[in-house]
Order: sequence, then C-alpha cells, then structure tokens
Amino acid sequence: MRETSSTPDAVHSDAFLARLMRGQLKLSVACALCFVVALVALPLLNYFQPALMAQRVCGFTLTWLILGVLFFPFVWVISYVFIKRSIALEDAEAKAAKDGLTK
Repeated sequence: MRETSSTPDAVHSDAFLARLMRGQLKLSVACALCFVVALVALPLLNYFQPALMAQRVCGFTLTWLILGVLFFPFVWVISYVFIKRSIALEDAEAKAAKDGLTK
C-alpha cells in the first residue's frame, strides 16, 4: 500500500480511495434505505389506513397523489442529496490528502 504523506500521488493512493469508497458506500446505503422505506410505506399505509389514503386531495386520492405526483420529486431530492454529498466527500478527502502532503 502506498504511503499517503510521502508521495505526490496521495490523492490516488489506495488509502485515499478506500476511505472515499467507504464514505460513498455509507451514503449510497443511506439513500437506498430512504428510497426503500418510501417504497414500502405506501402499500403499508394503504393496507393499515385505507380511509386516510382514500381522502381526496386536489382531485386525486392521497395514494395517487403520493404515487403519481410526489414520488418523482422525492426521488429527485434523494438524487440531489446523494450527488451533493458525494462531491463533498470527494472534496474533503482530496483536501485531506493534499494537506497530508504539505505536513
């Protein structure tokens, strides 16, 4: 394994990539879990709260409003959060690797 503080290629070292991949894996699992919870929650709400989900909102039943209108923006928000945090992880790791070179 290459040493992170002694080579100019510290940004591409095995330790750097391992930390970055570990952070992105945690982020991916968190985003996927959020998506799965939302995906499973709708049928459960329909099963356990049918009267609530049959309420009309803006001409739709609540079920169809959530599924047909609100679900896609929810996925976009998850994607936006994933991309922003992933870029922030990469920047933080690259900064840490470069700071390690100067010390």
